[in-house]
Amino acid sequence: MNPHLPAGHDAIFTANQIVAHLVGDYLLQSDWMAREKHRRLDAAALHVFFYTLPFVFITQEPVALALIAVLHLVVDHFGVARYLAWLKNRPWPGSLPWAECRKTGFPPDMPVWQSSWLLVIIDNTLHILTNGIVLHYFG
Repeated sequence: MNPHLPAGHDAIFTANQIVAHLVGDYLLQSDWMAREKHRRLDAAALHVFFYTLPFVFITQEPVALALIAVLHLVVDHFGVARYLAWLKNRPWPGSLPWAECRKTGFPPDMPVWQSSWLLVIIDNTLHILTNGIVLHYFG
């Protein structure tokens, strides 16, 4: 229970959860893991193992740690952020079919630096949202 919030209003997103995410996703992920996690399940699984380690300092609940690991594996290995990037633009005029946007989820004429950064932001947002919800309800 957070002493700075009114009773019954525990924070879902906390600094320690965000720091654990950053350590696991950036400091503990090798270049090999980052390159191969979309293609190879063993690379994704190894990344997820190291990703989950910092969360042990937040919770020792096996269900919470397992959910964090599984959700991270799904988001990373299957490139869920790409699909979300594409879907959020579907209702608007000029949206392109998936076949033209599959690399990043964004139109191919978008500058590479922009689509890359937006994809990283969407990916991180998904991880922080799922981790916060898991830790709130299971941690």
